[in-house]
Amino acid sequence: MAYGGHVRCVPRLPATLPATAGARSIFNVVFAVPALIVLARWLWPLPLPLWAKIPAGILMLAASQFHLWSRLSSGSVFAPEFPRLVVILFNWAFGALLLLAVLQVMVDLAALLTMLVRREAIREPDALRYAIAGLAAVLAGIGVANALRVPPMKDVTVAIRDLPPSFDGYRVVQLTDLHISRLFTADWAQAVVDRSNASGADLIVVTGDFIDGSVEMRRRDIAPLQQLRAPDGVYAIPGNHEYFFDYAAWIRHLSGMGFRMLPNAHAVIERGGERLVLAGVTDLSAPSVGKPGPDLSLALRSAPANAPIILLDHQPAKARDAAARGIALQLSGHTHGGMIAGLDRIVARANAGFVSGRYKVGGMTLYVSNGTGLWPGFALRLGVPPEITRFTLRPMA
Repeated sequence: MAYGGHVRCVPRLPATLPATAGARSIFNVVFAVPALIVLARWLWPLPLPLWAKIPAGILMLAASQFHLWSRLSSGSVFAPEFPRLVVILFNWAFGALLLLAVLQVMVDLAALLTMLVRREAIREPDALRYAIAGLAAVLAGIGVANALRVPPMKDVTVAIRDLPPSFDGYRVVQLTDLHISRLFTADWAQAVVDRSNASGADLIVVTGDFIDGSVEMRRRDIAPLQQLRAPDGVYAIPGNHEYFFDYAAWIRHLSGMGFRMLPNAHAVIERGGERLVLAGVTDLSAPSVGKPGPDLSLALRSAPANAPIILLDHQPAKARDAAARGIALQLSGHTHGGMIAGLDRIVARANAGFVSGRYKVGGMTLYVSNGTGLWPGFALRLGVPPEITRFTLRPMA
């Protein structure tokens, strides 16, 4: 499909995102806390001259406010409009601060426990402080590198109840949480497209969070996605980040690129006279910006009876409701798999217990992808790799 248009200077987003000034301020304060911990418990106790501590402290505070600088650059904390190298460095510095704060708290707790056992004061060695700082810096570097790589293909076989024989061995490739941005650019998107197109998929689906930024900001970087090809088409639903920008403009643009959008709608895939239903719903965040929320009843209206249903739902939180409606397979994303091993338990609590991989929910299989990309405001992966997921459907024994 032909694609045209001129790339213009990046405009600043209007301040119409679903966040109040108070919420944005809280957001900035929360991310300043790790920097304050590092300043008070790591930097200040070190035997360094004041002229060295002051600029170091200022740099740490500046790194902690990455999202404030992002908002000033574009009008949104979700779209840092800096050169890619600057965005990478911000993610590394921000991640190193968070990790150092966690490590310092762990050291402090260990020191406190030691003092309680020994009943005497102890001083944390300076060498230990330098060591945890080095560890945090290295881990942050590894985390950013893991986040930026083109994901490998992950194969998952799913048994589907009453799967028609024509669909035995049917392959569905899922992309999700691409977050096309100044961090995940056209070159990265092209590599993802090439890998997906070479997968032998019968069907490709994208389960939301295509972008971070307006259509004008992302027009060039998202363009490679129009090359996605599969015999039975390329379908998609919106994620919460599409609603953070101009939702209507993005739906028009994505539809124009060849994506068959399924916002509270379904499509019927036919093979040899047998049918499979592919349904999609809007995101849970849609009502916050005056758009229709997810409506599975509407999505399934007039769907053929007795045909297995695959549901695309960006967030996994309502999986139990989908299972109760007889959905065979739900594909979701949103959680990024928790991003960092250990953090996944916290992320799971915010998503009805679902965070990464396969779950059996009643008679339904739920699969929550770790994500293909990552939000450019916190792009670290440690122990939670990104993925392009290829599902092979098999009849349930």
